[in-house]
Amino acid sequence: MIDYFYSLSPPTMALIATLFTWFATAAGASSVFFFRGEVKKTVLDGMLGFASGVMIAASFFSLLEPSIEMAIEQGVTSWVPAAVGFAGGGVFLYLTDRLVPHLHMSEEEPEGPPSGLKSSILLVLAITIHNIPEGLAVGVAFGAVGTLGPAAIPGAWILAMGMAMQNFPEGMAVSIPLKREGLSNWKAFNYGQLSGAVEPIFGFLGALAVSKITPILPYALSFAAGAMIYVVVEELIPEANCHKEHHSDVATIGVMVGFTLMMILDVALG
Repeated sequence: MIDYFYSLSPPTMALIATLFTWFATAAGASSVFFFRGEVKKTVLDGMLGFASGVMIAASFFSLLEPSIEMAIEQGVTSWVPAAVGFAGGGVFLYLTDRLVPHLHMSEEEPEGPPSGLKSSILLVLAITIHNIPEGLAVGVAFGAVGTLGPAAIPGAWILAMGMAMQNFPEGMAVSIPLKREGLSNWKAFNYGQLSGAVEPIFGFLGALAVSKITPILPYALSFAAGAMIYVVVEELIPEANCHKEHHSDVATIGVMVGFTLMMILDVALG
């Protein structure tokens, strides 16, 4: 089975890995079937903090650091691809936020152009937009297999595992508020899992792009890192701290735990 997986093309590997991360989102969204009453805000804050920590660690250890190393190997000034790609990822998410109507969980007014969409749909759109960099990150990591060979596969899988770990609480963070708004369990679950459906699409496209155009690989890695950090700073951490008058340390501890776990996975096994 392992030999068969290693024989697949990088885009196919990326598709399989991002289907796994989508499944993790669906697993988190399925929590609406098991929680009868209100889920404590401390639980959601801690999970969002955990997701933030995982994404911060993955951005550096799985994406930025390899980007710098590859630039050196290509004879390019080491910081140029990392800086350009990182900034580009942030700009991409910024423009997407401005062009697509959506609603963050911690806000009452939607962002982006005016629309007549329900708040539940706008909430799902917000999470869907911010799942794009996660799919890209995994896709680009598997796309690197075409350049670096099979040795890059374990590191790519570790990144996929990290994204899956933080997708579980993200799935909960979408479906549970939708249930509180009055949606049925099935509707809340379907909207929650749909927010992760974008990851296989962008995972496949990211792997395909870097497989065909090898020189863009260090830029693509840092692009995914910049987009993920934008998500963390613009959405996850503010939402985890929106009730900080009661328990701000819960979200902070979650960030520390998530960062540490992802760092260990990446350094020890990557």
